[in-house]
Amino acid sequence: MASDRELVARCRAGDSEAIRALIERFEGDVFAVCYRLLRHRHDAEDIAQDSFIRVFRSLHRWDSSRALKPWILTIAVNRCRTALAKRGRRPTPMEFVEDVPAVAVPEVSGELAATIAEALDGLREEHREVFILFHETGRPYEEIAEILERPVGTIKTWLHRARAQILEQLQRKGLALESNPMNKT
Repeated sequence: MASDRELVARCRAGDSEAIRALIERFEGDVFAVCYRLLRHRHDAEDIAQDSFIRVFRSLHRWDSSRALKPWILTIAVNRCRTALAKRGRRPTPMEFVEDVPAVAVPEVSGELAATIAEALDGLREEHREVFILFHETGRPYEEIAEILERPVGTIKTWLHRARAQILEQLQRKGLALESNPMNKT
């Protein structure tokens, strides 16, 4: 298997096999991030495709001293942000049950899942992005920091705040135990 640098060099040279290989290498990660941020399969497919178009238009600007995957995911997250901003100006599309991909999420009650989804919707955009990238797509802090172009400490702070806000909402609805005041520092 070609290294990322070799693959990019071949793509820049117009090698159609390299272009296909680059898409195949990263399409799962790009789609997963788009789907989790947009929560609509068709929008995620469109934005993932748009992200790859942007990737190929911008390959000449990729710094080969940096990892390729976070660079590509940064483009995807930015395209999702743009799509979400536009979505705020149009009605939210509805999904049919068969359109929703199977996601490896532990079984939770309908009320708990609805409360978590509601809490996620109530988070600031950057807190929601960090929560999704960490918990739902399994990205490490360092990669999230690179994708969102923020320091690792900021990512950890945003994740902590997102978790605290979600826990608070779960506690208000009686779906999580109140924290012990003796443990607060």
